[in-house]
Amino acid sequence: MSPLVEGVRQDDLAHLERTLLQLAQEYRQAAERGDRDQQRLCRRAVIEAKDHARLASRNPKISREKQLEKEEMILWMMTWLENPGVFETWVPLRKNHLRGERVDGLL
Repeated sequence: MSPLVEGVRQDDLAHLERTLLQLAQEYRQAAERGDRDQQRLCRRAVIEAKDHARLASRNPKISREKQLEKEEMILWMMTWLENPGVFETWVPLRKNHLRGERVDGLL
């Protein structure tokens, strides 16, 4: 499935990572072709997903664990938006950091 069709999956961090990596690849390929419209579509997909995660993180009806997970997802998407090319290198470092902190329920 096309990364833009699938979009940014937020079921859990594994799905988020996979789809953000696919969108980063799509973004890179669009840059190589000089296709700025396709790059904008990739960014728009991540921005919309970030906005949805932000809304979900503020929902008082979800558990604190789920709020923390959504806040972590927002960080991942903000990092992607700042530099999609760096995300592939950054995400394993972030996951190692989270494991070191033993954040329950995130990884």
